[in-house]
Order: sequence, then structure tokens, then C-alpha cells
Amino acid sequence: MKPRAPYKLPSQQDAHVRRAVRLQILSLLLMASVISVMAAVMGSSQAMRTAWLEDTLSLIPPIAFLIAVRVRTRKPNDRWPYGYHRAVSVSFLVAATTLTVFGALLVSDAVSSLVRAEHPTIGYVTLCGEQLWQGWLMIAALLYSVVPPLVLGHLKLPLARELHAKVLLADAKMNKADWMTGGAAALGVLGIGFGFWWADAVAALAISWSVLQDGVRSLQTSVADLMDRAARPVDEKEQFDLPARLDAYFRSLPWVREHAIRLRDEGDVCVGEVFVVVTEDAKLVERVAHAAREARALDWRLYDLVVMPVLTLDGEEHRDGAHN
Repeated sequence: MKPRAPYKLPSQQDAHVRRAVRLQILSLLLMASVISVMAAVMGSSQAMRTAWLEDTLSLIPPIAFLIAVRVRTRKPNDRWPYGYHRAVSVSFLVAATTLTVFGALLVSDAVSSLVRAEHPTIGYVTLCGEQLWQGWLMIAALLYSVVPPLVLGHLKLPLARELHAKVLLADAKMNKADWMTGGAAALGVLGIGFGFWWADAVAALAISWSVLQDGVRSLQTSVADLMDRAARPVDEKEQFDLPARLDAYFRSLPWVREHAIRLRDEGDVCVGEVFVVVTEDAKLVERVAHAAREARALDWRLYDLVVMPVLTLDGEEHRDGAHN
């Protein structure tokens, strides 16, 4: 079996990857400090405990990204002739599944606390010889927990779009939304201080629901990609013009009468086929090879594009999923 040719990122995208790797390592270090601070002042507040678990879960996407970046650079071989780019999709699936499962468990725990009408208490601690309500320490820790992910998420977002990296995008959005977690947990702590026992559980439920939503959205995307859904932009807000550009290129070829394009995402790159009905078959092999090279040069995301001459576009070999 003939393996694919090795894929190398263009220099600009390679620089973006190196920057993303540095950001993810920094994320792990900063979030580890946040988790430590939160654990030190957590007390009996369920909102604090849920926020701490949410911050702990936020370590999963950076770890998944770092593993995937390392694995996907391996060269295709006889055992893995299509290469290792699916490692990106698998890492995204693992991260999304973990978020979904833990989110569901946290929601269940928060609802159970409301049903049982649990009344959490926050005591006092001695600090520099003075009695201090522990809630103020909790709120200070929550304020600290908001800053690193908010800044990191802002920095990761443009890199995710540049690299067509869904796991990095999901991580960036989760980071940017962490200020809501800190705010909700702080309101829960203040609610306990004012005697509203239910405020803590409601805040925990809000945080848990946010985690569950992030997980479900990411899980839907990752499963769709593994099922070879048509290639899409990494961010649904972006315009994905790659199919249109390919269509315009093949329309411009005088020896192509009709064509059909089929693209899918494979990790952070796109692969697919172009079926062409030719007007003449003189030097067809050379023309097809040249067209494939020129088409792949249109966009760095095009890793493997097969140009296949066919007699008609109604053939079985491309009927499912083909589009013009």
C-alpha cells in the first residue's frame, strides 16, 4: 500500500502552531495556579467546588491539543498510509466527551442539592491576628481565576481560526467564557453571606450548565467531523470559500466540461476528490497531475486532493456526497 506524501505546514502556519503550543503550555501553568488557589479557599461552597472542577476540566483541551500537534506530524507509513491527522479529531472527541460527561454530572449534583435544600455555611479564618469571613478570600480567588483564561482565550481565538483548529477554538471559547463562571460563583458565595442558602446551588447549576453546553456543542462537531461531514469553517461565523474557489478553478480549465467536488475535514486539514468529465483525453495524465497540484496550491488546508476523470457525473463512484 502506498502511503500519502508527508504534509508540511507553510512557514506562516508553522509559526502560528509554535505560538499556539507556547500559549497552551502557559495555559497549563496559569490554570494550575488558579486551581491551587481555588482549592485552598474552597470551603463548603458548592459553587466554589463546581468552579474549581470547571477550572480543572479546562486543562483537558490544552493537553489534547499538545498531544495532537505532536502526533499529527508523524509521517504516513505502511500501517497508517493516510497519516496521523485524525489525531486532531480524536483529541477533540476526547475533550468534548469529557466535558459533556462531567457537565452532566455537575448539573445532576447541583439539582440534587436544590432538591435536598442543603444549607452550606462559610466560616471565619484568622489572618494576621484578625477574624476574616472566608467568603472574602473565596471571592478574591474567584476574581483571580477569571483573569488568566480571559486573556488566554482572547489570544487563542485568532490562532484557532488561522490554523483551522477546532480543539483550539473550543478551548479559546471555554477560556473566554470563564469570567461567567467566576461571576456566578462569587454571587453564590455572597448569597450564602446574605442568608440565601439556595444562591450557592443555583450558581453551581449555572456553571454546570455552561460546562455541559460547551461539551455538547464540541461533541456534536467532533462526531460530525469523524463521520466525514462536508468541510466547514472552524468557526461557523466565518465564510468558508474553499469549495467556491476550487469550483472557479476547475471551471476555468478548457479541457474540463463538467466537474463535481467533494471535501471533508481531516483534523486541521481538508481532503477530498474532484471528479471531472473531460472534453479531450490528449495528455490527460499530465493535465490531471498539473490540475491537482494547482488546486492544492489554492489553500494550505488542502492536504490530499484527488482529481479523477470520469465518463459521467452520474457514476456510482461519486454519487453520494458530491456537489457542484
